[in-house]
Amino acid sequence: MIDPDGFRPNVGIVLMQRDGRVFWARRVWRDGWQFPQGGIHTDETPLEAMYRELREETGLLPQHVEVLGATPGWLRYRLPPHAIRTRDRLVCIGQKQVWFLLHFRGQDSDLRLDLTDTPEFDAWRWVPFWYPLTHVVAFKRGVYARALQHLAPLARMVAGPEAVPELATPHAHGPGPRSRQGKT
Repeated sequence: MIDPDGFRPNVGIVLMQRDGRVFWARRVWRDGWQFPQGGIHTDETPLEAMYRELREETGLLPQHVEVLGATPGWLRYRLPPHAIRTRDRLVCIGQKQVWFLLHFRGQDSDLRLDLTDTPEFDAWRWVPFWYPLTHVVAFKRGVYARALQHLAPLARMVAGPEAVPELATPHAHGPGPRSRQGKT
């Protein structure tokens, strides 16, 4: 489904532990890391799509998470020119997304990347809240910044201001990943 402006409706998922670290996953067959995200079907609300994508990409069920909030309205990003399929009947120039912040209430062992025939990710780890801003592919950085800035006050209510500090500069996200790599 692509809207008249060429954007595909999508949900993004920021899965956060109580200490403020967020789930960061590596795309299958690629070196790129990102948050879980996926398209919204025509018969779904953004919340329904979020729960479906959460299950498909991480193996988690609704009982493993608490929804802390979502971005209001759509946040958009454009695809780089080389990624736009101009031969398709409907040309998608980017994505418009609603981003959800989820408090992870499960155990690391609940995370399963292999529940579908075509997994999205092959590895994962927990990283500081602002880490993705300088480690996601360049064309998604703006939408990640807008989503995380909107969700940060909600994250602070769970993790505290030390775990989710105010973002002074793009490099104020703290050290790199601190925890183990997830099992595949």
